Amino acid sequence: MPARAPGSAWAWHRLDDAWAARIVAESGVLPGELVLDIGAGKGALTAPLVAAGARVIAIELHPGRAAYLRHRFAGAGVSVIEADAGESLLLPHRPFRVVANPPYGISSKLLRTLTARGSRLVRADLVLQKAFVRGFTATGRWRAEPGISLPRNAFQPRPQVDSCVLVLTPA
Repeated sequence: MPARAPGSAWAWHRLDDAWAARIVAESGVLPGELVLDIGAGKGALTAPLVAAGARVIAIELHPGRAAYLRHRFAGAGVSVIEADAGESLLLPHRPFRVVANPPYGISSKLLRTLTARGSRLVRADLVLQKAFVRGFTATGRWRAEPGISLPRNAFQPRPQVDSCVLVLTPA
């Protein structure tokens, strides 16, 4: 399914497979860990997460991409949930991690959800707009640090903004 134009309801910037593998490697995901891939697209991050031995829940809003994920990862133990992560994200009741390239438009709302009281989040590695990451200040029990920077050509189509990984861990 082709990406729609930036700014449209279904705008999507597919993450390059090599960059996805690097993000997963730098996240330090261990075999058996429960990991949410929020905004999973067609599985650029899901595939290296599975290869690392993670138990993956891939969350994707677009029905066509969710169906693609179900087909691509059939038999791989990946749970695919078709949901709007900005509106109705239900978090696991056990410790979990997040390694994701979510839609930039839900960054603030997503981080509020992930860090809400009672969250069992252990660590999040989120590909976000670089300006957002620079301006984000974790409070309370969370520590936020910028991770690797991604060039615009790490995505197709290329976004109009710079991106980097936000690493969020308990303080």
